[in-house]
Amino acid sequence: TPRVGRGGEGAQAHPVLPPLLPTAVGKSTFLKLLGATFPEWHLVTEPVAQWQKVPASGAAQAAMGSANLLQMMYQEPARWSYTFQTFSCLGRLKAMLEPPPERPPGTPHPVRVFERSVYSDRYVFAKNLFEAGHLQPLEWAIYQDWHGFLLRQLGPRAALHGFLYLRATPQTCLERLRRRARSEEGGIQLQYLQQLHAQHEHWLVEKTTKVHFEDMKDAPVLVLDVDKDFEHDVAVQGVLMAQVEAFTVALRAEASPLRPDPHRALEP
Repeated sequence: TPRVGRGGEGAQAHPVLPPLLPTAVGKSTFLKLLGATFPEWHLVTEPVAQWQKVPASGAAQAAMGSANLLQMMYQEPARWSYTFQTFSCLGRLKAMLEPPPERPPGTPHPVRVFERSVYSDRYVFAKNLFEAGHLQPLEWAIYQDWHGFLLRQLGPRAALHGFLYLRATPQTCLERLRRRARSEEGGIQLQYLQQLHAQHEHWLVEKTTKVHFEDMKDAPVLVLDVDKDFEHDVAVQGVLMAQVEAFTVALRAEASPLRPDPHRALEP
């Protein structure tokens, strides 16, 4: 039975779920499967194209036109990690604040699914970059300060109902990464994927990551095993979608959104 959060004031009629997807876990395939199974849901993907083509401004615009920030971050992580994490988190916030598409009167609110959230941005990717030495202590402190401030100010507008954690071994993720052959990711090694896997496990399964909002401690998490090649296995697809559906039904019935409450924030 899926775990659900506490009910209470502020609960919304449409669960808002970010799948937690380690790099190259098969997220595009999974999101396409969600869209085909639940066409009424609202799926929000990562703006990878924006990261690959950041427009320059001023005098630099004529010289370079645009910059591939994703590639720059992978090539020089010590130089560009803070810039990339700031830009990517801003994009995720913008996506969360976008109103869902209009629906016919009388129809239920759709489930909203975000490919990644501002929480995985902080507790997985930015945290890992800091622990790997690519974010300086001052940069990490500044990141955490504005991240916490923005979420506290946004309150219910940044609310989430739960998380979908797609779990696969780092070795499987590396194989899938090599198959998709994204040019910016050519230098990614197994060690990096192992680090991301560990960050997800610490946060979502072991609950040992120090989180900064009380409600995040009890975040409902559905762990989905996607180590098998579910893209071509209809039976496995059916099992995964049934688990997701049961999870969202439980959330609709009982869960309140996870809200960064300024009165319940924990010290960093």
